Amino acid sequence: MNSFPAYFPLAGKRVMIVGDGEAADAKARLFEGSPAEVDRLSAMAGADPRAYLGAALAFVATPDASAAAIAAHAARSAGVPVNVVDRPDLSDFFTPAVIDRGEVVAAVGTGGTAPILASLLRGDIEARVPEGAGRVAGLLGRMQAEVRAAFPDLARRRSFLRSVLAGPAAEAALAGDEAKAERLLREAIGRGEAGCGALRLIDGAGPADLLTLRDARALAEADLLVIGSGADPDVVVLARRDARRIAAADMDRAALDAALAEGRRVIWITAPGGLEAAQASLGANASDQGR
Repeated sequence: MNSFPAYFPLAGKRVMIVGDGEAADAKARLFEGSPAEVDRLSAMAGADPRAYLGAALAFVATPDASAAAIAAHAARSAGVPVNVVDRPDLSDFFTPAVIDRGEVVAAVGTGGTAPILASLLRGDIEARVPEGAGRVAGLLGRMQAEVRAAFPDLARRRSFLRSVLAGPAAEAALAGDEAKAERLLREAIGRGEAGCGALRLIDGAGPADLLTLRDARALAEADLLVIGSGADPDVVVLARRDARRIAAADMDRAALDAALAEGRRVIWITAPGGLEAAQASLGANASDQGR
């Protein structure tokens, strides 16, 4: 990972855009509908560091290379992170291709090296993110305190939320019926039912590009990763980074059963060639096997 993606809250923030023309207009359109205050500056006005005081972000979009460098220096002198269009060498951060679903925002970046590739990938991802995803996120945000109070244990809370996302409350939010969604979610909280744990076996022989889409998604949702000896590192790296990891040799049946009882998603990456042996050993617990 050559650059770290981060999200800046925009409520009550000021964003500066320096320059005129299509590039500057495109940057301004990024913030349409956001709670940020967007200020436009000419290249000349952008040379004054005082113009940036109190701003959260600055974008410089002027074709004049000298003016762009001066404006970037001015913003940086005021302590404001700056992005200069088509000049990664002058930029503190890069502008990704953005999928905007309100509360849900996804971004694809290439470190400023190939923005056209980021745009193409954005199109692929955007087709998979439903329009109502932001409303689902808003529902969970509004009721976050109630969910936390009902499920103080993180594993059970994650299990509950997964069941919510596949249930009627999320469906109502996607459809735009927020009152019904809140009622259904509150009823689910009242029942106190966390989702069931699940175990999936994935062949660790690799290569990673032979994994099925279901396997890749399971890795991204893992709570606990059990790693067989010799498993391909390119397969392991696809798992959620904050998932707990344990060597297969250190995992016993009691610990596995306990994890499943807590509602955890357990992904067992078998040693190369060890998928059938793991299936036979785990028996009924291995309810969802990979290839």
